[in-house]
Amino acid sequence: MLKGIIFDLDGVITDTAEFHFLAWQKLGEKIGITFDRAFNENLKGISRMDSLDRILAYGNKENNYTQAEKEALAHEKNEHYKQLIQQISPEDLLPGIASFIKACQEKELLLALASASKNGPTILTRLGLADVFEVVVDPATLRKGKPDPEIFLQAAESLGLDSSECAGVEDAEAGIEAINRAGMFSVGVGTAEAMSGADLFVEDTIDLNLEEIIASFNQK
Repeated sequence: MLKGIIFDLDGVITDTAEFHFLAWQKLGEKIGITFDRAFNENLKGISRMDSLDRILAYGNKENNYTQAEKEALAHEKNEHYKQLIQQISPEDLLPGIASFIKACQEKELLLALASASKNGPTILTRLGLADVFEVVVDPATLRKGKPDPEIFLQAAESLGLDSSECAGVEDAEAGIEAINRAGMFSVGVGTAEAMSGADLFVEDTIDLNLEEIIASFNQK
C-alpha cells in the first residue's frame, strides 16, 4: 500500500535550473570556463561539488585547484544562487504541482523532499510549502549523492516507512536510478527516452495523476 511520496525539487516542484545555470555561468566566466545550457543539462540532479568537478573537467582545469579552493568556489556560486532565488514565489510552482500535493494530502500520504539542493528549505518557504513536507532530507548528512539511493532511503526511514511503501518523483535519470535502487516505485517527469528506467512516467508535471500512480503502484 502506498503511504508516502518522496519528491525531488528542481524540475518536479519548481524549476530553479535557470538560476543554477546563471550562477554557475558567472563562476565559470571568473575562472575562464565558458559553457552553455546544453552542457548545464549534465549538472541536473547532482551535488554542488560534483557539478563543480564536471565544470572543471570540461574546462580541463580539474587539477588547478586544491580541495579548499574548490569548496570556496562552490560557496561563491551558492551565494550568488541564493541571491537569485530570492525572487521565487508560489507562482513559480510547476504546473499541476499544487493540485497534486493537495491530492496527496487528501489521501493522507506522508510527503518528503529528497533534493541535492542545500537550499531546499529556503525554496520551500518561498513557494509557500514549508509546512507541507513532514521530512526534508539534509543533503549535508549524506555520504553519497544520486544515483546512490541513500537520500531516498533516509527520506523513507525519516517518514517511518519502508521503502516499498513509497513512490519517488524525479526528473533526472540519476534520480530515477536512485529511486529504483532504494526499492521504491519510481515516477519520472520527462521524455520517454530519459525516463526509460521509471516504473511510470509523464511528460510534464501537469500530467501527474495520483490515482494513476496508486493504480500502477498496486500492480507492481
